[in-house]
Parts: sequence; C-alpha cells; structure tokens
Amino acid sequence: MTTANLSVVPATEKRAHKALKVTNRRVLHSEWTKFWSLRSSWITLVASVAVLIVFGAIAAYAYSPDGATLTGPPGTGTDAATDAVSLALTGSAFASLIAGVLGVLMSAGEYGTGMVRSTFAAVPRRLPVLWSKSAVIGPLVLVLTTIAALAAFQLGSMGLDGESIALSLGDDGVLRSLAGAGVYLGLVAVFGVALGSLIRSTAGGIAALVGVLLLLPSLASLLPDSLYDTINPYFPSNAGSAIYSLHETSGSLSPGAGLAVFAGWVALTLAAAAIRLKRADV
Repeated sequence: MTTANLSVVPATEKRAHKALKVTNRRVLHSEWTKFWSLRSSWITLVASVAVLIVFGAIAAYAYSPDGATLTGPPGTGTDAATDAVSLALTGSAFASLIAGVLGVLMSAGEYGTGMVRSTFAAVPRRLPVLWSKSAVIGPLVLVLTTIAALAAFQLGSMGLDGESIALSLGDDGVLRSLAGAGVYLGLVAVFGVALGSLIRSTAGGIAALVGVLLLLPSLASLLPDSLYDTINPYFPSNAGSAIYSLHETSGSLSPGAGLAVFAGWVALTLAAAAIRLKRADV
C-alpha cells in the first residue's frame, strides 16, 4: 500500500506543475484581463473612438467650398486635402495621441503602482509580457478605430451630400485609406507600449510620445530646407499620415512606404524596450 501511494504522489505533483506552467497564451490572457479591469483603459479607448467619429462628422457638416483646405494640428505633416476621406479623418492626429497614451498607460502604469514586480515574479522571462501587451492593445485599437473611421466617413457622407468632394466607399482608395487609419492608430498604441516600457514612467512616456509625434517635425523645420525636405517624410507622424492619405502628395511617402517606415520606428522602439527589459533589475 505504501509503495502504491509513493507512485501516485510524483504523478500528482507533475500534473500540478504542468497546470501552473507559464505559457504565452496564459500571459496574453492575463494582460487582456488587466487591460479591461482598469477603468482608465476602456475610457481612453472609448475616447479615441469618439474623437474620430465626432471630429470627422463635425468637419463634414461644417465643410464649406469657400474654405478649400483644412489645416491639421502641428506635426501632422501637410495640410489635409479637401476630400471626403480627409474630412472623415480630421480627428486622426488627436486620436493617435490618445491611442499612444493608452499604450503608455498599459506598460508604464505598472511601474508607477509597483505591480510590475508581481508581473515579473509570475513571468520571470519578462519578454512575453511586452509581446502580450502589444498583442492586446494593437489589434484592439486597430479594429475599433477602423470601425470608427468607417462610421465617421458614413456620417460625413450625409453632410456632404451633393458636394463636389463627396465620395462613396466604392471609390478608389477610400476603403484603403479608412483601413489605413486603423492600422496607423493600432501601431501608435504599440508604440506607446514600447515607449512606456523603455522609459518606465507614465509622464515621461507621454512626453516622449508627444515629442516624437508632434514636436519633432516642427523642430526639424529649423534645419536647412534641403535637409528638412529630405528627412521630413520619414518622421513617424508624417510616415504614419501617408498610410491613410487618399492621394499621395509631393514630398510625401506612398502608403506602403509610409507603413514600412512607421512600422520600422515601432519595431526599433520595441527592440530597445526588450533589451532594457532583459538587462534591468526590474
């Protein structure tokens, strides 16, 4: 009887150990749960969606042929062209800041509360935490903001009925531009996660986000014109705006090139965050 009991115990312990094993799927589920358990997460997410819809609808209904162009916020690249898509995406620059802040809060917020120690105690390898945060926030923002861009366009189309700039979803490049806005905002959210993990401060991460997306292109305008014209399309916000532009303008990147450049910025920042995550004590 004793021998039989001894043979059972190791098997039970083995099953218990297997049940408690840390897997990528469990880390992903944990990050998903943490995201939705924080009120600030879903409020910020709703804000980014609302900004896209409300700003786009207001811009369309307030459109007048006499005002031929719309001027975007500083650091967003060129002035927005007067077409139905650019009107629908009027709020994209503001939504990008909100999405980026959401990413920063998701990563740097744990350092402020000290919860990161518990997280890394549960996941000693650390890097799955960074990948899981990115995998949660990126697709979620992409899907919801794409839907918001479509909603803003459809609402704006009613306000532009009869105007020369009116477009339909079936027109060339319209769906690509609206989907591109969602892709850009999803990448900005991941960019925020990377900045938050790299800087490990909510305030510092948000400041870096604003500096890179808005202030950097403005400061670069102080450079000699020849140099500025060469590097300007490759700044993160300018490359990102090329992703969802309906028409390629002079001096800007194509949508595909813009996506490649901005994704490169995000990948480099994620790599820097991963290196620091592996080398730092906490």
